[in-house]
Amino acid sequence: MTISSVSTPDLVLHAPRAVLGAGRSEEPVTVSVADGVVTDVRPLDRSVTGTEVVVLGDDEVLLPGLVDTHVHVNEPGRTEWEGFSTATRAAAAGGVTTILDMPLNSLPPTLDPDALAVKRSAAEGKCAVDVGFWGGAVPANLGSLGPLLEAGVFGVKCFLADSGVEEFPPLSTADLLRAGEEIAAHDGLLLVHAEDPGELSAAPDPSGPSYARFLASRPATSEVAAVATVLDVARHTGARVHVVHLSSAGALPLLAGAKADGVRVSVETCPHYLVLRAEDVPDGATDYKCCPPVRDDANRDALWAGLGDGTIDMVVSDHSPCIPALKALDTGDFAAAWGGISSLQLGLPLVWTEARRRGHDLADVVRWMSHAPAAFAGLRTKGSVRAGFAADLVVLAPDEEMVVDPATLHHRHAVTPYAGARLTGVVRRTWLAGAPVTPDRTPAGRLLARGEA
Repeated sequence: MTISSVSTPDLVLHAPRAVLGAGRSEEPVTVSVADGVVTDVRPLDRSVTGTEVVVLGDDEVLLPGLVDTHVHVNEPGRTEWEGFSTATRAAAAGGVTTILDMPLNSLPPTLDPDALAVKRSAAEGKCAVDVGFWGGAVPANLGSLGPLLEAGVFGVKCFLADSGVEEFPPLSTADLLRAGEEIAAHDGLLLVHAEDPGELSAAPDPSGPSYARFLASRPATSEVAAVATVLDVARHTGARVHVVHLSSAGALPLLAGAKADGVRVSVETCPHYLVLRAEDVPDGATDYKCCPPVRDDANRDALWAGLGDGTIDMVVSDHSPCIPALKALDTGDFAAAWGGISSLQLGLPLVWTEARRRGHDLADVVRWMSHAPAAFAGLRTKGSVRAGFAADLVVLAPDEEMVVDPATLHHRHAVTPYAGARLTGVVRRTWLAGAPVTPDRTPAGRLLARGEA
């Protein structure tokens, strides 16, 4: 594959092992890069040279940069929780070369073009990787989602239950229907946090340190009911909808049936639902709290089955940090703790460790964490290593082991339920548009807009 005859590429990589994209097995290749773009991919040919030549070791695999479409950066307004500088450094260290930032928990939330401009201004010059933005749908801005899409957000996200921040209230079922109609009219994309508020209000109070009690407060039935509502709206309006951070495997039959019927729905899950198990969460360990919650081992197995059969399309982080005090680590009270797990830097080794144990290969991981999220978001030059695509590249040592040390994490606060976990797969190098991403380099990430990436 060649797009031009470049006499001297800026960068040439000789990779005895590479996974170039979805559906591709490992293969030996030589990749040439010029002006930030892959210009040629051919069978391994060590005669090809360039301004810089990198020869990968036999223990390394070249991958396309990962795309994480679910990241809460929180800047501006709650930059003490996280920020573009720290979040994107963590992303790059984990092999993620593109993130899409959620419309909350920043202040202001990204609910109109002016708020998007504030967000972009806050991010300018700080990003080590490419960054795009989601908008939000709340009751007050329904009827005005079109201008937000036209301003460049990749789609809009809404909640059906309490979001955790008062400035981002949930939509009722009637509101969701109205949002779906508006999104369909603009050929947009509607992301939904799918937990049913009625089911949640009828569940036990989560107060105290008992993880079992917290788990009962966010029952799997709340996700199943909410997913049914989302699918009804999608069928009625024709809108393209996306279920974020699915934790309940009980919703998979509904989703599989809707896909078979041609409903325009996609689904993501997250590393914590694929790796962690409720049975292993100690009481009072609020660093494990997320909403919806980590469920039991049988549920985890069923999520993996959903990934394997394509019902679940992708794996993204839902990186949702806060200041340590908000995790209520001192009291262990699950009701008081902020719900969110920070895993932006760890997603690749987390998923690869468990995927390999279950018989999956790196091509599967590339599909779930690079190709599928890129395609979902309309990032036309991301998610594969091929001529004409951005030279966003990662070198992974898939057999090298690591022990998670919170002190080595680049996100702002070193709070993680994975401390001390032994994982397989170490990211050794990351390139963004053909340039190495290292802590000492000036951030060179671009700010992306829908239709331009």
